[in-house]
Amino acid sequence: MSAGVRLAAAVVGLWVLLALAGPWLAGDPNAIALERILAAPGAPGCPLGCDDLGRPLLDRVLAGARVSLEVALASVAVSAVFGTAIGLTAGYAGGLWDALAMRVVDVFLAFPGILLAIALAAVLGPGVDNVIIALAAVGWTGYARLARAQALALRARGHVLAATALGAGPVRIVLRHVLPLALAPLLVEVTFGIAAAVVAEAGLSFLGLGVQPPQASWGAMIRDGVRYLLVAPHAVLVPGVALAVVVLAVNLLGDSLRDRLDVRLRER
Repeated sequence: MSAGVRLAAAVVGLWVLLALAGPWLAGDPNAIALERILAAPGAPGCPLGCDDLGRPLLDRVLAGARVSLEVALASVAVSAVFGTAIGLTAGYAGGLWDALAMRVVDVFLAFPGILLAIALAAVLGPGVDNVIIALAAVGWTGYARLARAQALALRARGHVLAATALGAGPVRIVLRHVLPLALAPLLVEVTFGIAAAVVAEAGLSFLGLGVQPPQASWGAMIRDGVRYLLVAPHAVLVPGVALAVVVLAVNLLGDSLRDRLDVRLRER
């Protein structure tokens, strides 16, 4: 494992740890202190500075980390389970069910993912739960296509044909003989899905369709700080750097996982 991958793993681990322990490590992220409005980093009680209401950016970044982790894990979990189930069933069963499932996937893919998420979030209304629903409704298609491709490649394997000849049912075959071999690429897709979900949640919150005030979100913090970019750039840089570092670290871990699970790369 290279030093870059170890550093990425440390960043992701720190993100998860701070997101889980944030409520005990930080103070009240919504505590307003007018005497500290736009205080620079290093001010008393504000190691990373304060926002336009005098709220410590450190406390709000930790609270935003919890929101981003919650949205990413929940939306990716729902997308992965639902999409994998649809894709494996369609790929193994074939025929009319395969054609119908893929046409539904094509309909979803005909719309840009982020625009569809924005539309769904606008219809459902703002809030963490609705953001998770919107992102899950958009993200399942990638897992469905990948799982279908794996099922199509694996259903003609000898061990699957042998299980069929021995009288195993389709559900048993899919769960015990197809899914385990399809997990490797699906796990890689999950890592990239987490990074995409973090960015999408920040984007929806930036547009006012995600987390609502006074709850903290990295996207909402960037939106609020843009108005003071020339006089208090730290209000944008602190949440922006946190967002960029976490997404970069997750993507690096995804690349490393893909390289480790790719048999062709290991044989070189």
